Amino acid sequence: MPTYNTIMSLCAGAGLLLVVALGWLLLTDRPVVPDAWAMGFGALGVILFATGLHMTLTWPLAGQGFPFDNVIFGEPSLGFGVLLLFAAFFLWRRGAALGEVGVDRGRTVAALAAPVSLLVLGLGLACFGIAAAGWRYTLFAAPPEEPISGEFAGHPMLEASFMSALYVLTGVGAVLFPFVLRRRGGAVAWTAGICWTLAGLAFLLFGALNYFTHIGLIVNTM
Repeated sequence: MPTYNTIMSLCAGAGLLLVVALGWLLLTDRPVVPDAWAMGFGALGVILFATGLHMTLTWPLAGQGFPFDNVIFGEPSLGFGVLLLFAAFFLWRRGAALGEVGVDRGRTVAALAAPVSLLVLGLGLACFGIAAAGWRYTLFAAPPEEPISGEFAGHPMLEASFMSALYVLTGVGAVLFPFVLRRRGGAVAWTAGICWTLAGLAFLLFGALNYFTHIGLIVNTM
């Protein structure tokens, strides 16, 4: 039973890329238009919050198929969605503090995001747990009826390793986030940025591909 991790993956990937892009603008002292970023974070946050909350509270959403999807996709989407919504609210109401070039915006962001960085760290550790479960129990493998991904149904560890690796990349960036705030640049920031960029691109493209593969799976199993 496919769930709506299509739109979740798409928005999570876009959200990771936007976070990296905004961080790069702030660290390199480039102009920022707060209202534009508020709309970007807000749109993604609403989708991830709504779908993540429904999947988290409707337990299990896919009772006849993959109930572990509630934990794997629902709860991380809910957490990320809430973070994006609060970031959007701040940028909308107080974003002028980040719109000025020349001030120490890195120090301002670090002070504001320090408390919530504990949640980001926790979500990163959760991503490691999801990745370990994916490898241990060979999750994420597509059924043979699913187009494209189903071609590798005989090699379940392949897709399990791919998806678990994405969660590891996301987790590394999240675990490093508090240290990025503390150092405001350097190798730690670049490492987190690269991890989230790679994971964001992969989640975005994989989510877009799933629109075809999930529709095909539904049609093939009707």
